[in-house]
Amino acid sequence: MLMYNKHKKKKKRETVNIKGNRILISVAFLGSAGPIRFVAYEGDLVANVIDTALKCYAREGRLPILGSDFNDFLFYCPMVGPEALSPWEAIGSLGARNFMLCEKPEEEKKKIEEQDNGRRSSFPINGARKRSFRAWINKSFSLKVTTH
Repeated sequence: MLMYNKHKKKKKRETVNIKGNRILISVAFLGSAGPIRFVAYEGDLVANVIDTALKCYAREGRLPILGSDFNDFLFYCPMVGPEALSPWEAIGSLGARNFMLCEKPEEEKKKIEEQDNGRRSSFPINGARKRSFRAWINKSFSLKVTTH
């Protein structure tokens, strides 16, 4: 029985190392106060990192209010070059830790909508926009007591 438990523990350790090393990523949003920092695995895709960054941004209640669809954003690395990163690229393959997230220009959004033939709705599902606006209003009117 003791041998069985030791074998089980070894398997757990092996599965943890599959994802790779963890790295601290700093993502700056265009028009926002400062960057968001979080930990990601080197093997994570750029699309997953964008999604995580948008969730962290919304959780902190930052302004301006952004959407939650990662397809509406471009992810840049200033150290690598001026072109946007592919969403299917591994984040650790670049060797950089500082990134910039910008909304796609309206022209690109229209092209994508035309290619989708209207399959993708421009309105959020389940009133997500209404909730985010309500959260912003509640945060704006919240009572802030400062002490000296």
